[in-house]
Amino acid sequence: MKTYLVTGGFGFIGSNFIRYVLDKQKDIGIINVDKITYAANPGNLAGYSENYKFYRVDIADKTALSKVFQENKINCAVNFAAESHVDRSIADPGIFIKTNVEGTLNLLELSMKYRVEKFLQISTDEVYGSLGASGKFNEETPLSPRSPYSASKAAADMLAMSFFHTYNMPVLISRCSNNYGPYQFPEKLMPLVIINALNDKDIPLYGDGKNVRDWIYVRDHVKGICLVLEKGKFGEVYNIGGNSEAENVDIIIYILDKLNKPRSLIKYVKDRQGHDRRYAMDFSKINAETGFLPKYNIEKGIDSTINWYKKNESWWRKILSGDYKEYYKKMYENR
Repeated sequence: MKTYLVTGGFGFIGSNFIRYVLDKQKDIGIINVDKITYAANPGNLAGYSENYKFYRVDIADKTALSKVFQENKINCAVNFAAESHVDRSIADPGIFIKTNVEGTLNLLELSMKYRVEKFLQISTDEVYGSLGASGKFNEETPLSPRSPYSASKAAADMLAMSFFHTYNMPVLISRCSNNYGPYQFPEKLMPLVIINALNDKDIPLYGDGKNVRDWIYVRDHVKGICLVLEKGKFGEVYNIGGNSEAENVDIIIYILDKLNKPRSLIKYVKDRQGHDRRYAMDFSKINAETGFLPKYNIEKGIDSTINWYKKNESWWRKILSGDYKEYYKKMYENR
């Protein structure tokens, strides 16, 4: 059995990746390393125990992280761990550098020391900056980050690639467009809109609402990650896109209409500082090399997401109330 070290496994994308792997690949064991910050929720992986182990460790703490490598034979490392909310990076850039840059460096050094066979750095389309009205990001697009968050992710990517070129380390990088789906923390656009609409609360919308994002359902993303791990070439970057461009205002209107809620809930607010206008991903490279294609179009994906949040009200109500923090603190306080 091969063992994957997955950092940030209690987060939105990391937990979906772990569920996908454990459900579909019985010959792979998972070691989940997570600091359990505000956006991490151990309830995302409730019920998983077979071929699964958890360490409560901050990747920025190299001493604690070293023990994970010492105690386990790790074949593959997949780094999801990151501070990821742009607004928070504007308010406090320092924690983004510590986790996203210093933490990634620790993982790279330990993975090289303990001869990990593959290292996959999970990145974002935001490292490319902003697009005009046409064109798409490809893997050759120059990096041009415009927020402290995206700058920290670009730095981590460059560190990872430097380990490939300098030390011949088996590094891969994937960059994805905007994810949505089950288990996403309520501060992000789609869960925020769904939850606020269900509770008849105002929905804030930055600027004119016409910022465009390429959206990908999280299950399509984790499928793409697995294909990169299986078929990707070391030293290469792979863009993973959903082929679903949409303006933020149109996303909100679609959700409101689906929930039979009035559009008057939309409240325009001052635009975010450095708000990128448009992202779009050219994922022809991963399609050509691995056969990846997204299964969910935007309507199917949003419908599935709405249904999940309606059926899992107790999950997000615990988060909003703060009850889950004390519950999970007790659960993991001895780890």
